[in-house]
Amino acid sequence: MIKADKAEVSWDAQKKNWLVRIQTGEEVIRRHCKDAKEDASDDVLRSLAVSTATDEGYELAGGAVTIKR
Repeated sequence: MIKADKAEVSWDAQKKNWLVRIQTGEEVIRRHCKDAKEDASDDVLRSLAVSTATDEGYELAGGAVTIKR
């Protein structure tokens, strides 16, 4: 697996779901996730980011996840 530098989780108001941005160097992967509600806790969103990164073939530490509300 490739190690991801960081990830950001933010609410996409237009699509009404969470957007996970995974960054490795200059490469950024954006994935929309419908698995969590808008009022999901930070722990749920961190887990969502880590599992999304894993699904894409990246290794991501939970501490490297930023949540924007």
